Amino acid sequence: MITNSVVRIFLLALVTSATFVSCKKTEEDVIDPDTKNSVTVEFENRVGDQKLILGTTPYKNASGESFSLTALNYFVSNISLKNENGTVQKFPNQYFLVKQTDAKSKLITLKDVPSGNYTEMSFMIGVDSLKSVSPVTERTGVLDPTSYGDDGMYWSWNSGYIFLKIEGTSVAVPKTVNANQNFAIHVGGYGGGWNGSAKTVNNLRTITVPLTTKATVRANIAPEVHLFVDALKIFDGPNKLSLATTNSVHSPAVATPVAENYKTMFQVDHVHNNKQ
Repeated sequence: MITNSVVRIFLLALVTSATFVSCKKTEEDVIDPDTKNSVTVEFENRVGDQKLILGTTPYKNASGESFSLTALNYFVSNISLKNENGTVQKFPNQYFLVKQTDAKSKLITLKDVPSGNYTEMSFMIGVDSLKSVSPVTERTGVLDPTSYGDDGMYWSWNSGYIFLKIEGTSVAVPKTVNANQNFAIHVGGYGGGWNGSAKTVNNLRTITVPLTTKATVRANIAPEVHLFVDALKIFDGPNKLSLATTNSVHSPAVATPVAENYKTMFQVDHVHNNKQ
């Protein structure tokens, strides 16, 4: 027979257990903006639903054209994270060059991020006009035009950075255009000036992506945001581009359709909020 004292002991144990769990949960969920940690952003380059591997069996675009890629590089800058409370954490004067040939470049670490629940991320593809026209001595690291080697990301003739470069081969490229059927699409043009009576082309694009799961920065949690970057969108975005006709782009004036396309190639696949 269950006595009243046994019932009281059982109920007391339940209350104590619930209180302990509640206190523990409350402790874990405390957001102290003075406590900071890092956020890592990973860029995984893909072609549609396939991983991007340079020089492999050809992929196919919406025009039915087969192609292989030999290069994919792009600048990422002006990153910001939006907190669920509406505040925006910006990371100024930080520039990154993502290169398919360099695995380390596809991992970007944002340091000293205040604790909070972040629901959105924005970033620019390209190098903004202010930095583009700053003295060469202030353009170091990935912005040093002499550091690129064979992966040149700067137009010396146009004094500007190449925001995105995609190169490869395709049987769709007429041999009369390129005997080896190579294609090269380079996008640049930061605006901010005039060419005679016409304003210079601005092909800078800002991308904003919702975080499918909140990035919960805590003293013991440094979130990892994993992005899929679909290179197929460069051809199959709002503007349908055929390699038979769009295979050599080296001028900002004709690169705008490409810039509009690659604005759509970024999406969040998942967010890790693992404790350290």
